[in-house]
Parts: sequence; structure tokens; C-alpha cells
Amino acid sequence: MKKIFFYSDTILKNLALLILRVSAGLMMATHGWAKLSEFSAKLQTFSDPIGLGPAVSLQLVIFAEFFCAIFLAIGFLTRLSLIPLIIVMLVAAFIAHGDDPFSAQEKSLLFLTIFVSLFLLGPGKWSVDGQINRKNNY
Repeated sequence: MKKIFFYSDTILKNLALLILRVSAGLMMATHGWAKLSEFSAKLQTFSDPIGLGPAVSLQLVIFAEFFCAIFLAIGFLTRLSLIPLIIVMLVAAFIAHGDDPFSAQEKSLLFLTIFVSLFLLGPGKWSVDGQINRKNNY
């Protein structure tokens, strides 16, 4: 194990995963909360990018952006919670904003990059999943 600034690589990796997971999850949850708290108003203007109807589309986006984002922030069912978030960001970037300039797609693509990275790396030890795995290994 290498030491960097008196900390092991493992500690730094878990700290980085914690920071990335919590910050991305909470930022996305605030985005989802805005849709949830203004559901009736949003329903009148929400697009139907994949043909399910605006009400179903909005409900699925709220599920991903609020509830899955909270699960991501605490690190519970992390990889499973990331799947809806990845799908929503793909739809937002390439379908809902597909004809828009890059500046309109940028936020979705940034979140997509973070979510795919977390999906590949996992939540880290400092998460609910990490604690469950630790208890199951004893």
C-alpha cells in the first residue's frame, strides 16, 4: 500500500468515492425535489421524450432524480440506484436536449460521467452498502 500525505491509497480512494457519491447524490436530489414539490405545475410543461406520456415521464424522472439520488448519497443499493439515474441523464442529454447546443447538454453529460464512474467503482467502504458487505464478511 502506497502512502500519500500520510494516508494510504485505500483511505484516499474511499474518501474520494464518499465525496463524489454524496455531492452528486445531494445535488441531483435537489434537482428532483424541485420537480416533486412543483409536480402539478411541472406536469403542464413536462415533455414526453420517450413516448410514455408526460405524467409517467415526470414520475420516472422524480423517482430517479430524488429517490435514487438519496439512495446514492447514503450509499444504499448504490449500483441499482445508479441505473435509473444513468438512463435519465442519457435521455436528458441525447433525446430531450439532443438538438440543443452543447451548453444545454453539458450538465446532463457531467452527471452521466459521474454516475457511470460510480457505477464502475462502487460506493466505497464508507457507505451503507460498504457496511452491509463488511458485516456479511465476518
